[in-house]
Amino acid sequence: LILMDLPGVKKKDVDVNLNNGIITVLGERKTSEKSDEKNHIWYETIYGAFSRSFELASDIVEDKIKANFKDGVLNIRIPKAEEIKPAVKTIAVS
Repeated sequence: LILMDLPGVKKKDVDVNLNNGIITVLGERKTSEKSDEKNHIWYETIYGAFSRSFELASDIVEDKIKANFKDGVLNIRIPKAEEIKPAVKTIAVS
């Protein structure tokens, strides 16, 4: 499970890619506030592009990775593959 808080980022500005066992989250926080007032004492906005990559274990199910974005939180669920246990087979001795 990967949870990322992305306040001020819209769903359309976030991309999630998987390539060779590395999942990458790319996005851009855009500023949309514009003001013609000249009496601002302080005006600060954080914006720009970002990316974050995570190397995944080899025992995941790539086809079942799901990403959900709601209320500024990106939730990526990465299911693990079921562990394959060796089958024990009894062989009759003759």
